Amino acid sequence: MLANGADLCVVRNPEVRQGFLDQYEAVLRSKNISYRIVSEQAVPQSCQWTSTYEAHWRWDLALYMAYAEIKVFQNGSLEGVAKYDATRGSGNFSKFIDAEPKIRELVNQLINI
Repeated sequence: MLANGADLCVVRNPEVRQGFLDQYEAVLRSKNISYRIVSEQAVPQSCQWTSTYEAHWRWDLALYMAYAEIKVFQNGSLEGVAKYDATRGSGNFSKFIDAEPKIRELVNQLINI
C-alpha cells in the first residue's frame, strides 16, 4: 500500500491510551516502515500517507479493548480500514483478548509488507 520511501504520518489521538500508539509504532518499526507522529492540528502538507486510529476500553470483570480502528489515507482519500469490534460481547468471554496482538493484526491487514 505505501509507496517505497514515503513516510506514514500517524495522527496522534490523545483520547486513546498511549499503549495503543506504542504498539502501533512497534509494528511499523518491525516492518521497516518510515513514519512520524503528527498532531491532528498540524498535519504537514508533505504527508502523502496518513493514518488515524481510535480505540476504546471497557470494564466487565476486567478492563478490555472493546473497539479499535485504524485508517490509512493517501492524499486525503481513504485507502484502507481495519477494525476490531467487541462492543456486543457482554456475555462472551472471548472479548478478553490481549490488545497487542490485535493491534499487530489490524496493522497487518492494512500494510502487507
